[in-house]
Amino acid sequence: MKSPPSLSLADHRLLDLVWSSEPISSPQLCKLAQAQLGWKRTTTYTVIKRLTERGDAVTVATPAVPGADDSAFPFPVLRYPSFDTRKKLGYVSGRPFSPELAARLQKEGVGVLHTHCPIVSTFLARELRDVVDAPIVLTYHTKFDIDIAKAVRGKLLQESAIHALVQNISACDEVWTVSHGAGESLRSLGYQGDYLVMPNGVDLPRGRLAPEEIRAVTGGFDLPDGVPCFLFVGRLMWYKGIRIILDALASLRDRGQPFRMVFLGGGVDEPNIRKYTEELGLTDRCLFPGSVRDRQTLRAWYCRADLFLFPSTFDTNGLVVREAAACGLPSVLIRGSCAAEDVTDGVTGFLIEENAPSMAACLTELLRTPEKLRSVGKAAEEGLYLSWADAVDHAAAHYETVMERYRSGQRRKPTLPDEMFRSVGELMALSGQISAFGEELSQELRCGGSEVANKMRTGYEETKEKLVSGGEEFARKLRENQAETKEKFLATGEELARKMRENQAESRERWDSFCQMLDRYL
Repeated sequence: MKSPPSLSLADHRLLDLVWSSEPISSPQLCKLAQAQLGWKRTTTYTVIKRLTERGDAVTVATPAVPGADDSAFPFPVLRYPSFDTRKKLGYVSGRPFSPELAARLQKEGVGVLHTHCPIVSTFLARELRDVVDAPIVLTYHTKFDIDIAKAVRGKLLQESAIHALVQNISACDEVWTVSHGAGESLRSLGYQGDYLVMPNGVDLPRGRLAPEEIRAVTGGFDLPDGVPCFLFVGRLMWYKGIRIILDALASLRDRGQPFRMVFLGGGVDEPNIRKYTEELGLTDRCLFPGSVRDRQTLRAWYCRADLFLFPSTFDTNGLVVREAAACGLPSVLIRGSCAAEDVTDGVTGFLIEENAPSMAACLTELLRTPEKLRSVGKAAEEGLYLSWADAVDHAAAHYETVMERYRSGQRRKPTLPDEMFRSVGELMALSGQISAFGEELSQELRCGGSEVANKMRTGYEETKEKLVSGGEEFARKLRENQAETKEKFLATGEELARKMRENQAESRERWDSFCQMLDRYL
């Protein structure tokens, strides 16, 4: 969060996405929030707009992504170097060293550093903490140990990476989680500090769309009236429980139950998911419209569906469950999962075991009682809905608590790694300042060079004028001397001709004498 020099209360508030280092492969910054927080593009825009309207100055720092265009965002976006890890992780990873970023944030002022990645961006935040003199808040919202397992080979290296992750989190001034389950997942990795649950809200308004608005979005798809429609929203990754959905649907098909299944989203595993769908013979019943970024379009799909299927034990928040609830759509979830944390079975949702037969049995029973779906959907709308306005107000209010504690000296006791990070941060800031000075000097030189060039052009014109004037004077003198020179030249020529004629007679006499001598001897 960038703060004006006055550092007012509004200047100390922070948007939930100030610092992040794990964006997905898309060149859009908002996709980072979608991947890590479950936020959509307009969600991120809404939150930032709300904060800026309240007087908060927000700067988003994120790794560089090839082809990214940040011009459309109503807030500053600072890009720092990244590694291309899209093939393994589906997103790029930032490099925790950016002198330019350090120098700029030091110059502009920062109230809070909020990181959403416990690895790279937290490394960077630790380097910057003393440079900008601001506390670090970290939100733990996804199971990063799974990403570590995908990116790092070997058990020893994985354990070392998890240890570094935990040390990073422990070094932050405050830790937030998006659910109690996320906090317990963090503890399972070895984290022993405190954490505060700060759930995410949704930007969808409560209530259903008009039927004509729903038809305008979904009317072009094979969705027969009277046929139950199931919906999944999220990245198409196997760890989202998609195999459970497909296997359960195959069971329903074998029982003669008609249905349509809609998968909204995209992901690394999408080709294999489509292939498995074909192998099960479900191609004609499963739709893949792709990713949906328009919020009204997404809302229309939630309103069109009869049941939301989300058997994921990976997600630590399940924001899509709250989105579905906003539209009165009940969800089928895995018992004990983070997404089901606030759900009461049979009241605000439906809980199953983590297997296909359990889901198939649940779907079969629910399709027999459509009135049950409607009543539970209404209860979910009332009990699970949390607006972004409320979530942001709650988070922003707590920023002040964090900042007050930091300003009063209630800070973590620094360790040797903290000192090392501080040194690196100071080095980065100094390097950035030198680089910025070089740019300013270069600019001045460029300006000075222009001045010199102007002087050179003026001198050239003056010199040219003098040369022309001197040339004309020289030509005049040449013309004046031409007659005299011609006369002297002619006289010289005549003298030379006379001498040549005199020498010619003498040469002839010598030649004749030479010929006579030859005749005597030959």
